[in-house]
Amino acid sequence: MKHGLIRLCGAGALLLPLSVGAAPTVKDLSTGSNNFYQNTQARESSAGANLRILNQLQENERQLQELRGQIEELRYQLDQQKQLSQERYLDLEQRVSQSGQPASGGAQAAQDDVDAEAANSVATSGRQDGQQAYQAAFQKVQSRDFDAAIEAFEAFVGDYPDSPLRANAHYWLGELYSSRSELEPAAQAFNNVIENHPESNKVPDALYKLGLLKARQGQPDASKQLLTRVRQEYPQSNAADMAADFLNQSGL
Repeated sequence: MKHGLIRLCGAGALLLPLSVGAAPTVKDLSTGSNNFYQNTQARESSAGANLRILNQLQENERQLQELRGQIEELRYQLDQQKQLSQERYLDLEQRVSQSGQPASGGAQAAQDDVDAEAANSVATSGRQDGQQAYQAAFQKVQSRDFDAAIEAFEAFVGDYPDSPLRANAHYWLGELYSSRSELEPAAQAFNNVIENHPESNKVPDALYKLGLLKARQGQPDASKQLLTRVRQEYPQSNAADMAADFLNQSGL
């Protein structure tokens, strides 16, 4: 019996280490260069950084939208100011032109007489450089059929490149386009008179009208230069007087 217990205890003694050795191993995750806690913190930190970047992008987009709105508002205000400026210059141009009219008949009638006289002088000199076509176009101006007048004068300058009436035709094209607020073709027509026909009696009027157009186009410096030029180069002309009045009243 005693020997049996000894054998049993001995067997238990032999089995105990085996059972202890079979127990699960617990690993310390807090140690090591790539431990679990560090990896988890790194992932959380990366997620936080991405969220901050996303929030910043959204804030930048909001600010861009706000800036676009401000730009649109400024563009609208600029357009309004430009329109008001053009209306002011148009009103001033009309008042100055009226103040410069002769008491008997007006400035328009005076210009009509000049153009009729120019056409007649071409006819009596024996030259037939389109004077009938010019007179037909000019009659459309007198009858206030402005669309037809533009077509007629455009055809005239194309068909009669050597006519001495080309300067007059270009001048009236400038007037007609200006009356329809087509400022760019009007400016080109007046400039054609100034640059290509310096001997024409239409140059002072073309300088004055082009100066007014530049004011309407929002170019005050160019306007002042042209109006000053007509005063200096053609001081005795009616255009010089109107240019002086416009400069004084507009504050250019």
